[in-house]
Amino acid sequence: MKTVLTVACGLVLVSAAMAAEWSTSPEGGAAFTADGKLKYPEKYREWVYLSSGLDMSYSDRAMGHSMFDNVFVEPFAYREFLRTGTWPDGTQLALEVRAASEKGSINKHGKFQTEEVMGMEVHVKDVRRFQGGWAFFNFRDAGAAQMIPTTEECYSCHQQHAAVDTTFVQFYPTLLPIATLKGTLSPGYKP
Repeated sequence: MKTVLTVACGLVLVSAAMAAEWSTSPEGGAAFTADGKLKYPEKYREWVYLSSGLDMSYSDRAMGHSMFDNVFVEPFAYREFLRTGTWPDGTQLALEVRAASEKGSINKHGKFQTEEVMGMEVHVKDVRRFQGGWAFFNFRDAGAAQMIPTTEECYSCHQQHAAVDTTFVQFYPTLLPIATLKGTLSPGYKP
């Protein structure tokens, strides 16, 4: 009887710990290390694809190379955006940057994405964890990433120019009409 009670208590503790983790991470959500680093979202390629950009830059400086930006969002956040026109708490948007090439296989014109991942950034919404509700993380590898300091330009740029809730929905052609219809465009957004 004592063994059964011990096992039952252990299961209750494990279940409670898992429930606490799930409550802060709906259907996946961001996972953090004990020191506050964001864990690499291993399955982001299974998320909802939002858009790609080719050679996009918010600076007047030339890059010197060609690249694609691919944006993905977790399925639960995508469904909530479709319903409300805004992002729920717990949203993660992944920006995967891949090298672009013109030469390969049978291609004669245009550019395609290569296997080379040049960078990975994740934009996370967590109103309890981050001042302003959102934070950026830049991954150098598939480990964990430290939050980019809020003094960096990406924060002020997103606050000033984002179409919805500090995110560049203006570059997601399937979501901008939804935000427009739902009336959730940021007051300062200019098309």
